[in-house]
Amino acid sequence: MAVSSWLERLRAASKTALVQDGKRKIHYLFEDGKEMAEEYDVKTSQLVSRKWREKNTLGGSGKWQVEVGEPTSPLLGPLESELIKESSSNPVFMRKDTLTSFQWRIRNLPYPKEVYSVSVEKEQRCCVIRTTNKKYYKKFSIPDLDRYQLPLDTAALSFTHANNTLIITYQKPKEILAAEEQLQKELKKIKAANNGDGDCKTQ
Repeated sequence: MAVSSWLERLRAASKTALVQDGKRKIHYLFEDGKEMAEEYDVKTSQLVSRKWREKNTLGGSGKWQVEVGEPTSPLLGPLESELIKESSSNPVFMRKDTLTSFQWRIRNLPYPKEVYSVSVEKEQRCCVIRTTNKKYYKKFSIPDLDRYQLPLDTAALSFTHANNTLIITYQKPKEILAAEEQLQKELKKIKAANNGDGDCKTQ
């Protein structure tokens, strides 16, 4: 079953852990050279962020790609960042999960709730946000469902709108909840460094 094959891949990865600032940081190094860095809230075991990095064509480390958590701003010099700063009114799309659901927030969307529709495209394995006023369109996938090779379920998807933010929630299937519970037990067994001197570098 696909769920167990992804779990096996996580188990086989080389892992280091670091506890810092109330977060347990786990760094995975997979056999194919890919890296994944996750941060969990120490008290709740809630996933705070997940980033991926692959080797570039020259064999060096590429840039971290954020899957869950605040999008990272590019590391530019002070002058460049002043010149290339994104408009603060642009919609900002980010994923911020809860223990029982995958959740996405799109900030800076001022239109009322009835303008939006969010649907599942099962063949394309993605979700689509549309607006009746044609002001915003976004397609996004749920990598967790792809890794566990689980189908998308329309009934699991819902959305709400408050404070200029569209909040989309997808209830985690029971297979993923069970797998995450197993993984948490294993991650807690990893001996973690308790300060910034550990070898778990996620930057």
